[in-house]
Order: sequence, then C-alpha cells, then structure tokens
Amino acid sequence: MSETVNTFEAQQQGRPTGPLVRGYEVIIGFETHAQLSTASKIFSRASTAFGAEPNTQACAVDLALPGTLPVMNKGAVERAIKLGLALGSHIAPRSVFARKNYFYPDLPKGYQISQFEIPVVQGGSVSFFLGEEQKTVRLVRAHLEEDAGKSLHEDFIGQSGIDLNRAGTPLLEIVTEPDMRSTAEAVAYAKELHKIVTWIGICDGNMQEGSFRCDANVSVRKPGDKLGTRREIKNLNSFKFMQQAIDYEIRWQIEEIEDDREIEQATVLFDPDTGETRAMRAKEDSADYRYFPDPDLPPLVIAADWIERVKATMPELPRAMAERYVRDHGLSEYDAAQLTQSAALAAYFDEAVNAGATPKLASNWITGEMARRLNAAEIGIEAAPVKAQQLAQLVKRIADGTLPNNAARQVFEALWTGEGSDVDAIIEAKDLKPMNDTGALDKILDEVIAKNAKNVEEYRGGKEKALNALVGQVMKASGGKANPAQVTELLKAKLG
Repeated sequence: MSETVNTFEAQQQGRPTGPLVRGYEVIIGFETHAQLSTASKIFSRASTAFGAEPNTQACAVDLALPGTLPVMNKGAVERAIKLGLALGSHIAPRSVFARKNYFYPDLPKGYQISQFEIPVVQGGSVSFFLGEEQKTVRLVRAHLEEDAGKSLHEDFIGQSGIDLNRAGTPLLEIVTEPDMRSTAEAVAYAKELHKIVTWIGICDGNMQEGSFRCDANVSVRKPGDKLGTRREIKNLNSFKFMQQAIDYEIRWQIEEIEDDREIEQATVLFDPDTGETRAMRAKEDSADYRYFPDPDLPPLVIAADWIERVKATMPELPRAMAERYVRDHGLSEYDAAQLTQSAALAAYFDEAVNAGATPKLASNWITGEMARRLNAAEIGIEAAPVKAQQLAQLVKRIADGTLPNNAARQVFEALWTGEGSDVDAIIEAKDLKPMNDTGALDKILDEVIAKNAKNVEEYRGGKEKALNALVGQVMKASGGKANPAQVTELLKAKLG
C-alpha cells in the first residue's frame, strides 16, 4: 500500500498527450497488489489457501502476539525476482523491510510489514498494444509486503465481521509512473500485467478472490498545466468495473473543476450498483504512516547467483515469444501479441504449427473464428472443442486447395459442435470437396454472366467491385465448392 508520487513534472516532459476529454488531459497511475502463489504466508507457515472458514488460518505470527518473530518466506522472494526479470527491472541486492503504522480493524498488528525506502524491484516497464499501437508504461517499483485481513459487512446487520485468514498473505505491490492517458490504456495495461504475473506463475490472477487488485490514481488537467490533484480508486477487482470506475471519476473531476470546486486528494471506492465513486477517506501521505525499519527483520540480501538460478527456471516470456513469432513465422507484431495473450493460447498455436498448419492461416483462424466463439461461449482456449491438431488439419486442407473458406467454416462448425472429429471425414460426409469439373464450372459462369448483365457492364466500364459481385454469385451457385481465385481468373478471361 505505497503512495504513487504526486510530483512527476520532470518525468512527464516529453510524455505523449492522450485523447482529450472535454478539453482535459487525463493522467492515470496504477498500484496493483498481486497475491503471490506461495503455499504459506510471507512471514509464517500458516496456509494461504482460499475459502477456509473465517479465522482458521491466522497464526500467532500473523497476529504479532508477544514472543513471536517473523521469518521471511524464500518462495515469496523468488517470485519477486521473477517479476523483476520479466519486466526488465533492477533487482536490489539489498532491500529493507519497514513497519507501516495505521489502525484498522482488519490489521491485527496495528502495523503492516512492507518495504518503503529500498524496495526489492526497482524500475522496469510494461509494453502492450492498444489496438495496433504499442504503448509502454514505466514502473517505479515493486515491493514485498503482507496483506491485511478482510472486513465483512454484508453478513452482519449493523455490524462488521473481521476475517484474519488473509492477514500475512504475501503481496507484491507494483507501482507505475503516471504514464497512462486514457481509460482504455489503463485497462490494457492492467490486462497485460495480469497476463505477465499469471504467465510466470507468481500469482493465480483470480480477481474475484482478490488475488489481483488494482488501485487507480486519476487526475485531470488542461494540456500544459501542472499535474492535477489525484484521487485513488481502491480495490478494482474486474476489468469491467475498472473501466466504469475510471470513466466516472474522470467525468466527476471535470465537472467539479468546471463548477469552480477544488479537487481534494482522497481515497475513493467504486460502487458497481450505482456506477459511481464515493470518497472513503482523505488520502494519507507517507509521513502519516510513520514508517521505520522493522526491528525483527534483517535486510533482504539477494546474491547474483540466486538471480541466475531463478532466471534458469523462467518460461519464455510473452514479449520474447511474440518477437519469435514475427521473426520465424512472418506474423505481424499485432497478431503475435494477440497469440501471446496467455500461455495456453500460445501453446495452442505452437501445437497447430508443429502439426503442419501454415502459421499465418493458423493465426487468422485462432484470432478470428476461434476467438469469436470462445468469447461467445465465455470459455478459454483450454476448453475449446476444436483441438489444435484438428485446426491444423483444417488449415492444411485450406492451404492445399481442398477447402474454400465457406466450406472451411462448415467444417469448423461441425468440429465445434461435435458433429464430427476428423476433418477429412467431415469433408466427405458433407460433400465439400472443391468443384473440379471444369465443364460444370464453365456452365455456371455462363449462367451468372447471362443473369447479371448490369454487373458485367459495370465491370467492363472499369468498376472492379462489380467483378466481386459476379464471383459471389458463382460461389453461391456452386454451393461454395468453386475456388474463388480460379473463378476470378476465369471471369476475367470471359469478360475480356
């Protein structure tokens, strides 16, 4: 729970201006809490498993009872190193833990063990595509800390319950520079960071369970003015709510300024039922937390050989994989980025290509028809009814001229619905083989030309689009069995 620095004027020189909203520039920075995928807590052996009965997984160390001492979880440190390696950050050879003092019912110690002046991960960046434009967000830091407990308000009439199971769960708080200039850019950044932490296996990314929680610092200003006063939207746990909350906050701040009211620095919550943000408390600064070095924890020392050992266990990162797809398969940077949205999607593409699919065709089908159906069914690629080997077989039949696109979609439909499992068998059963009878095709061409005199006249008059209409009529008459390229050439020959 660190504070994004509010004076970034020097760093902002030369930073791009985003789309203006009612004449105002939007400035957004993020603080993201990623729960680390360790089996035990950051300073104790208590379990981090989700869903246990309240207050059954908080031990004496988590509560800082007298006579207890925290002991650093090595697995949490290794996960921090992994993040630093993935984001091109500096991994501090020596970092320090501090006590952050504040009082809240779900904070059993009265303080939180965190890192302040010397975090374990420093700098780095996250790059991603917004549409087809590449964006980069710079990071300030990522530091290790323990999570607090959880206040439960819904189950108690007029009262709140406190569940301390989460207290002591290891977190990495990842803090950005205020580099984002629109809601779309902020959500795209959050999705990319979510992809990275799940890809390298340091966080399960379950936003509904609180494993990946984002705080957005939002301010607005007239272009060229100093940075505006920011408000921090806390605990955004879905990309949909993130978009709604930031959009509302931008509109609210602009309306306040237009009505000559000053924006006060504050922490706010988003209410998904009303679609509005509301102030929770005045925003604290670091001095309010009275940070001081934790006397029970020595400095965290990370030797260079430890970093090298962790590096040896790292998977190929999505950006490196995307570069390989561009280099080895001739894909566009945008297509490569789409295919590396998750490790499972990239593995699916690799399996299809290794089975003989043309990379570009496989990419088109995965990012096109497959993505459309996955979104409609609200499932991931892991649950796709069409397996990678089947897609490879389908793509090979398109590439060798056996299947025109229309017929290929019929085969894909049969694979998706379970009507068949073998591409060649489906082609035979549905009689989808291309029309090889040149006499029959020639007859269809003559009939289409005779029935579409207007299109013929327009084409001969120089309108190329008219030829497309004729090709479409031939494809329809042939039941999709004709080869569109062959039809186009034959029509050109017949029409002079």
